[in-house]
Amino acid sequence: MSLAAELKSAVTPRAALLVIGVFALQLLFITSYVGALHNPKPRDVPFGVVAPPQISAQLVRQLGGLPGEPLDPRTVTDEAEARKQILNREIDGALVVHPARTTDTLLVASGGGTVLSSALDTLFTRLEGANQRTIRTVDVAPASPEDFDGLSAFYLVVGWCVGGYICAAILAISSGARPANPERAIIRLGVLAVYAILGGLGGAVIVGPILGALPGSVAALWGLGALVVFAVGAATLALQSVFGIVGIGLAILLIVVAGNPSAGGAFPLPMLPPFWNAIGPALPPGAGTWVARSIAYFKGNDVTGSLLVLSAWAVVGSSITLVMSSLKHKPAPEPQAEEPGAATA
Repeated sequence: MSLAAELKSAVTPRAALLVIGVFALQLLFITSYVGALHNPKPRDVPFGVVAPPQISAQLVRQLGGLPGEPLDPRTVTDEAEARKQILNREIDGALVVHPARTTDTLLVASGGGTVLSSALDTLFTRLEGANQRTIRTVDVAPASPEDFDGLSAFYLVVGWCVGGYICAAILAISSGARPANPERAIIRLGVLAVYAILGGLGGAVIVGPILGALPGSVAALWGLGALVVFAVGAATLALQSVFGIVGIGLAILLIVVAGNPSAGGAFPLPMLPPFWNAIGPALPPGAGTWVARSIAYFKGNDVTGSLLVLSAWAVVGSSITLVMSSLKHKPAPEPQAEEPGAATA
């Protein structure tokens, strides 16, 4: 057999297409991660300003007009209200001006991402210094000392996401990407649900009681983990039921290539470029990371929207899986046996 014939026999057209798809996925991975994370800088950070009425409006205009528009400032009535809005995750920081003194107070929340709180501290140290003033930084929602750079919540959610799509992929590899009938689809979703419950519990116990990396309710993190795992797994099952084995690659594209760099993990959302900032909250890694940090550091505030996002992935993924399993091609009619002598009649 010639080399060309051997190559044609060894590399089928389907295998060649899959290799091309993997190559494209590799390039997209590099583009997404480097594009999102190579040059982090604050952009339109929701920020409060507490100052006497005669200077607050002017200060808001000045901060809103800074080069690069790092801040999205708004007036806040007093320091107590600023603290409340930070804990409710409405703003990421606030400047409290003390006209009678030369030192102002900067409120931050490193639990939402230490990189962002450090960036705000650096920015206002420079701005206040230019006006012959200093700042005193107060961390309203500090990250745990065991949670380096506030990354534990992100890595926890990444682990849950990986478990979700790998579990769904194994179910496909073991008995076909597309469920043969609705009963098989229900079984797969049931197995995924049990796996999600166990995976959510395991992750919550590891980051909480075992490692002490995240404070907050273990039960709440368990519930979040179960939802994240099931949402990602259901989405993967749905993609497999529509596109076959290629659906696994599409799940990786959505969750790993697009979802992880836009999740606000390494750098909080206000420090990401506009595209990643926009898509992050709509994808499971971003929604899960937001809720995990809220549970750990913000008294469980502002989680409804993200939980609805995760629920939508779970419901839509399950629905598509069930619908696709019920669509069957009509089998070709079986040939009728001819009676003896009919052909010569």
